[in-house]
Amino acid sequence: MEEERSSSSTGRVMIVVREFDPKKDRVGVEEVERRCEVGPSGKLSLFTDLLGDPICRVRHSPAFLMLVAELGGAIVGMVRGCIKTVTCGKKLSRNVKTNSLNHPNAAAAATTTRPLPVYTKAAYILGLRVSPSHRRMGIGLKLVHEIEGWFRENGAEYSYMATENDNVASVKLFTDKCGYSKFRTPSVLVNPVFAHRVPVSNRVAIVELAPHDAELLYQRRFSTTEFFPRDIGSVLNNKLSLGTFLALPRGTYGPGSWPGSVEFLANPPDSWAVLSVWNCKDVFTLQVRGASRVKRTFVKTTRMLDKALPFLRLPSVPDVFRPFGLHFMYGLGGEGQRAEKMMRALCGHAHNLAKKRGCAVVATEVSSRDPLRLAIPHWKMLSCAEDLWCIKRLGEDYSDGSVGDWTKSAPDSSIFVDPREF
Repeated sequence: MEEERSSSSTGRVMIVVREFDPKKDRVGVEEVERRCEVGPSGKLSLFTDLLGDPICRVRHSPAFLMLVAELGGAIVGMVRGCIKTVTCGKKLSRNVKTNSLNHPNAAAAATTTRPLPVYTKAAYILGLRVSPSHRRMGIGLKLVHEIEGWFRENGAEYSYMATENDNVASVKLFTDKCGYSKFRTPSVLVNPVFAHRVPVSNRVAIVELAPHDAELLYQRRFSTTEFFPRDIGSVLNNKLSLGTFLALPRGTYGPGSWPGSVEFLANPPDSWAVLSVWNCKDVFTLQVRGASRVKRTFVKTTRMLDKALPFLRLPSVPDVFRPFGLHFMYGLGGEGQRAEKMMRALCGHAHNLAKKRGCAVVATEVSSRDPLRLAIPHWKMLSCAEDLWCIKRLGEDYSDGSVGDWTKSAPDSSIFVDPREF
């Protein structure tokens, strides 16, 4: 492993960018993370505890790297990156049925079309941090350039990142200095886990799919969705994936009569929905800091009332002022006029699963144009209506098939958010 990737001088002190060494860098990285808590000084801030594993948010990807910036022997910044193959568009494949060529309307009867995914190798940047006392020194820019160099070495065609839409410093760094362009604006939807179970409609049946069955369903119905990972099987079989759940009208299929995804898709009910759940609680915990005593008391009161009077189903606020875990819902989709109803049932099921496993919130990220977005319960004050994804093409000599330059493509109605990068 190459220890030092590059260095440059700032005044009389040398900035060294190198690969993260878990044996000697963990404490320094955690200190930078602590100093970079999200939120203005004196106000609410969100602290992330990576549970002693700074690479936890990328280590489940096919290829990943973490770099640190060192100045005078102290770590002052870091960045993480991962690479995977994802869908960047779709093309139509023409299939000819030879046994119908003698039909009077042979041209119409013989030719069918079906969409096929167009894949690209995409890299994702996350966890860029620079210590507040060392900003405006070009450290963040240098870290981005270095991680992009690793992306290119490993054949990535595009690089993208996500940030809050109102994070002016981050947006300017990537769009003004690093050559990225604003690309997609998905919504991050967060819902608290109440002290009571959420009722699920008795008109909806929920079936848990085996990983191989879930993979078939996703490949056949969602493989042309933007950012769909080619290695979806690895995601679904990961120990952090808690299951894939399908909602359909009660009486259609049940756990004992489930025919398998192939037969299901050959003759689906009029409406259905699907989602998978990822266990972020075993990867990192979150904590809200800087809350006043009044806010803490209010939050505690809602929980006490909810527990004392569960039949009222009062919306309680979990204790987010202590470290808490979350579940992430991914792979959301559905079809039919009642797909929204099916999705609400699935979200209720996911809430109850999170309650059972001791999580405080359930989160997901979907396209702001997704027709199922309104069916996903969330609290506005916890959510982000417009997250911002920025993208950059890493080379002009790559071929994108029928897609052309992905950075210039129009947004689709859906997007697949990989739980390994949340």
